Amino acid sequence: MPVGSLAQAQDAGGPAADRQLSTTSQPIPNTSSSEDPMFTPELQDMPVFYTIRDSQQMVWVLSGDVLIAAPSSNNVQPVTLTLIACRDTALHDEEKGNLVFLGIKGKDLSFCCAEVEGQPTLQLKEVSIMELYRENKARTPFLFFHSLEGSTSAFQLASHPGWFIATSSTAKQPVTLTQERGLANTNFYLGREN
Repeated sequence: MPVGSLAQAQDAGGPAADRQLSTTSQPIPNTSSSEDPMFTPELQDMPVFYTIRDSQQMVWVLSGDVLIAAPSSNNVQPVTLTLIACRDTALHDEEKGNLVFLGIKGKDLSFCCAEVEGQPTLQLKEVSIMELYRENKARTPFLFFHSLEGSTSAFQLASHPGWFIATSSTAKQPVTLTQERGLANTNFYLGREN
């Protein structure tokens, strides 16, 4: 059951949560999947945790049940992205990147693509990222190709090739999907948390 369509944030432009959080974002190293411990084929006990920001220093923030991009400051509490490699090899495509599940740390919320009026729409669903990881056959709507592009990361839908997770240049807009990579922010800096 969807927690909320990320596109619903158009009306959620209120102030972000007033909680202190100091973050530092570092790009993840540009390593191949065989060298990166996050993409090992062995069973993993837990996902890897990352801070995430775009090139305009906007971080992802939960506003109610909607994920928005807001300017990084001491007055917002950004989410921590959870990421774990998919064990089901049926959909792997090394040219597109590493196949992963995405979620939000501290919440049983996973990123999912649903079709709304014929368009792919990014949603958060109440399902644990580890539950998805442990399933023998992966659920395609929850899968993303994670690719490294220089010092940034991009996330392409496995269910809709050519569609990428994106943020607007305007603050407090929802995290969405786009096919037009030059018109929206589709490259993100990830900083690994311990």
